[in-house]
Amino acid sequence: MPTNHQILLDNRPQGEATVGNFKLVEVQTPALLEGQVLVRHHYLSLDPYMRGRMNESKSYAVPQPLGEVMIGGTVGEVVESRHPKFAVGDKVVGMGGWQEYSVVDANLVGALRKVDTTHVPLSHYLGAVGMPGVTAWYGLVKIIAPKAGETVTVSAASGAVGSAYGALAKARGCRVVGIAGGQDKCDYVVNELGFDACIDYKQHADYISLSKALREACPNGIDGHFENVGGMVLDAVMLRTNAFARIAVCGMIAGYDGKPLPMTNPSLILINRMKVEGFIVSEHMEVWPEALQELGTLVGTGKLRPRETVAQGLAAAPEAFLGLLKGKNFGKQLVKLI
Repeated sequence: MPTNHQILLDNRPQGEATVGNFKLVEVQTPALLEGQVLVRHHYLSLDPYMRGRMNESKSYAVPQPLGEVMIGGTVGEVVESRHPKFAVGDKVVGMGGWQEYSVVDANLVGALRKVDTTHVPLSHYLGAVGMPGVTAWYGLVKIIAPKAGETVTVSAASGAVGSAYGALAKARGCRVVGIAGGQDKCDYVVNELGFDACIDYKQHADYISLSKALREACPNGIDGHFENVGGMVLDAVMLRTNAFARIAVCGMIAGYDGKPLPMTNPSLILINRMKVEGFIVSEHMEVWPEALQELGTLVGTGKLRPRETVAQGLAAAPEAFLGLLKGKNFGKQLVKLI
């Protein structure tokens, strides 16, 4: 059996996460039991939610256990199978974690899913045609539910979720305005993703300044907003929302170091009779087939051109992850493992 390299959560962060929270180890992959599949991972997904799992505090999911392989989505290839539905060579997506190989009980519903790479590159099943894409779809379609002609916004617009959100919203006839960090990201959002406008939040010292820029980009106000960041960005958006606006809350990356994120003007929720709804996409598996079909079509037809930042080798994962939390990535952050 092959040697497997793994990254474990060695200790919990005290404030900001560091490389020292992780530990690289080497183990032998075990022999397969009946019903199990051995997967060689090609790519590992790095996502902001992982930072929250590193904490021991109460959240929507149990904390990442110490001394165990870090949680994470993976795509790869079946290299050995003792399950009739999976053959050697099948391309699959699952939650293999921060390691080069995983042994999967293929009898568990949803543990492993075969994917077709004819029109969609394998890595995109961790981004635009994977969990981030479905996250964008659910927030837009099920919470914001926009009508053609409405204005919708999204923070972290150049990322895996934001880019999919833009394509989905444009397909529904919306005016789409992004918020991103850096002029190069804003140029990509407008010129390649087809957003109507994008605001560089790094050019604004406070939420009042950012809100003025939003007013210029959204002259008819904001009808729907998808929140990945929180903090100053959300405060700025709140000032520009219309009556009966809908806000889908998926991430609060500005607060992942454990500090509370206050909201400056919560009275606007009442004044504008606003709907603000948080969600976790893994709790809505019933929508995944419909969402993945639309997202796959958008990528396959070139209407969604996702961008990726790829770190090389498992050992690079911690640094790449810390960079993701600071917005250093451009598009979906991956680690290439093969």
